Amino acid sequence: MPVTVVRFNLVEPDATPASLAARYRAALEMAAYADEHGITTVQTEEHHGAENNWLPSPFGFAAAVFGATRRIAVTVSAIIGPLHDPLRLAEEIAVLDLLSGGRLVTVAGIGYRPEEYALFDVDWKRRGRLQDELLETLLKAWTGEEFEYRGRTVRVTPRPYTDPHPLLLVGGSSKAAARRAARLGLPFFPSAHLPELEAYYKERLVEYGTQGWTMMPAAETPLLHVAEDPDRAWVRYGGHFLHEAQTYASWQSGDVRSAVKSAATSVEELRAEGVYRIVTPEECVALGFDSYVLHPLSGGMPVEEGWRSLRLFAEEVLPALPG
Repeated sequence: MPVTVVRFNLVEPDATPASLAARYRAALEMAAYADEHGITTVQTEEHHGAENNWLPSPFGFAAAVFGATRRIAVTVSAIIGPLHDPLRLAEEIAVLDLLSGGRLVTVAGIGYRPEEYALFDVDWKRRGRLQDELLETLLKAWTGEEFEYRGRTVRVTPRPYTDPHPLLLVGGSSKAAARRAARLGLPFFPSAHLPELEAYYKERLVEYGTQGWTMMPAAETPLLHVAEDPDRAWVRYGGHFLHEAQTYASWQSGDVRSAVKSAATSVEELRAEGVYRIVTPEECVALGFDSYVLHPLSGGMPVEEGWRSLRLFAEEVLPALPG
């Protein structure tokens, strides 16, 4: 059975508190519905200070999802590691791991927006060193034993549910990220289909004498929306996908490589590009992917349209996928 993912970033341009609260409630109801229908994973992410209300608190959202579900995993892809206090983050992830029975997957990246670092008064130039400290601290903290941290002896409790520790991956598209993952013996999550970077990571594993693996997006990893009439859906809702695509593009410099990077400037260009796709249930099944990523509330998509897409996927696509 392919991996099936429902992605939420809770974007809503020009939202009111009431409309955004309704969107958050809908996302939790969608997560519960996805869980009941055998969808594999809820995916969420972290961004700060965005005008369109991009979710800034992925672990708070993950906790709510775990409370509403019983089986589905939550992948936070990705946190911006250097913006987090290492000891507090160790506690947060340990508690979520205990609450969920080991269903949390955390991908730690360093981000690509200096303004997010400025918001929290974190030195952008020190992000690599801060990321090293964060990852090293998490691994020590989750042992439940005392360790040295910034010149003092500390101990973090409780220990997580997962042995030896909650699933933690290093994300990124640079050799520095691959080296960091290999040195620490952590799995590597390239931000796009980058086989040359995967090979570099494996070489570094040998160099450091560590073990690890990669979770890399396939060459084709479009964000999907399911509709009975894709032409009509593109006309009515294509602007929501374009909003998200252009937001991403405005954040990502030329050297950032991402599976969802788009150069589109119009809905027509976005449709032709294929990063976002609206497909019928039959077309969705025929894609034959190893991983399907549904994005039902993309770019402030109306909640009722998001539900239509999710129900079509769960009721008409999932049963037809190979077991």
